[in-house]
Amino acid sequence: MATRKSSSHPYIPNTVPGVQKDMLEVIGVTNIEELYRMVPESLRYRDKLQIGPALNEYELQRHIETLLNRNLHSRERLNFLGAGCWQHYVPAVCDEISQRSEFVTAYAGEPYEDHGRFQALFEYQSLLAELIDMDVVNVPTFDWAQAASTALRMAARMNGRSEVLLPATTHPDRLLIIRNYLSPQIRCTLIGCDPATGLLDLDDLKNKLSPNTAAVYIENPSYLGHIEVQGEEIGKLAKEAGAVFVVGVDPISLGVLKPPSHYGADLVCGDLQPLGIRMNYGGGHAGFIASRDEEAYVMEYPSRLFGIAPTSVEGEYGFGDVAYERTSFAKREKGKESVGTQTALWGITAGVYLALMGPQGMLEVGQTIVQQAEYAKKRLSEIGGVSIKFTASTFKEFVVDFNSSGKSVTEINKLLLDQHIFGGKDLSAEFAEWGQCALYCVTEIHTKQDIDTLVAALKKVLG
Repeated sequence: MATRKSSSHPYIPNTVPGVQKDMLEVIGVTNIEELYRMVPESLRYRDKLQIGPALNEYELQRHIETLLNRNLHSRERLNFLGAGCWQHYVPAVCDEISQRSEFVTAYAGEPYEDHGRFQALFEYQSLLAELIDMDVVNVPTFDWAQAASTALRMAARMNGRSEVLLPATTHPDRLLIIRNYLSPQIRCTLIGCDPATGLLDLDDLKNKLSPNTAAVYIENPSYLGHIEVQGEEIGKLAKEAGAVFVVGVDPISLGVLKPPSHYGADLVCGDLQPLGIRMNYGGGHAGFIASRDEEAYVMEYPSRLFGIAPTSVEGEYGFGDVAYERTSFAKREKGKESVGTQTALWGITAGVYLALMGPQGMLEVGQTIVQQAEYAKKRLSEIGGVSIKFTASTFKEFVVDFNSSGKSVTEINKLLLDQHIFGGKDLSAEFAEWGQCALYCVTEIHTKQDIDTLVAALKKVLG
């Protein structure tokens, strides 16, 4: 292993070799590389960074604009990609409100000059709680993966157990984060799926439930788009084993699907990105956690919760922290779990979206998505060599099987890109046993003409 050069950096604290040596001795390791032992070698950059000469402001602007112009924008192409970041319509008012000066820098600290932010977050929590039919919603975490990880840690703290059960079809990137977040105290065990429907294998779940199971986690709709109709039975099995039932959900589906609380979920989590938040490379995500208003759950939230209370002035109300003393902001290193800067701005944006849509709007957008996705599945399955892999009902995403087409998903997607279409996500690396399959996503932004264009392009690509 190559040794690091012993030198200090003028702008990075604790890089003085002597100071580093003392710190490493205190934590019981011999070199910094040991701290990264959990990072796979394939993800480590071993070469030297090729940093060019310093540019002046104009040169730097030209350089950045050149890089940005290489992006292929979903507005300029038909986009059927989803898999955790979905293209939904963003009403203009969402951008208008989120870019207001009192909100645009919103984060989970004290409000200082951005008065009204606590109320805005309380309103967001109330609206999302109504959608999910739960009592308590937290200030947003970074994304769905962190929300799921935190919910599972909450469950393990509540019952003192050290294993969680998750579907083998959980989003692979999300699963990596969950494993990392729960390690080393909590072990993740995967539950298989039915090869015909794609739904959770209940027999496998029953065999793996044990007195050590802290939580059973499912996603509904699943990463592959399936609507998990066995939720009530899964929740019952989890409760009988003394485990907490945690459900991850796409909130935009709840205009047409039962909220997880109706089939026994104790904790609900998910991503706010579908609710008026634009797709961004590396951003545009915010996770939420929800529960019943029970002290056992509330006191395990590591993140902030905002409530409403009357002030000394009759008819006036104030907004502030609920049980602030339980958070790592108050306890610092003694907190049960540490959270940092949170994505409060996206919570406010999601609140704006929900207030604008209302119950009827959420119903209509959900129905539109289901209808468009079903039409797409029907048209795609009419193409020779193409089929829909699983039989379970889906919401907006579904797996398309290209094994009989004679072409790989990589080839197909490259040829579709030549026709200004982003094809479905290639699943051949994540689920190699399925061969050449892709995850397609259809939302309310897709018209019948868009789907017909995709079908015509695939017919051309497949010859």
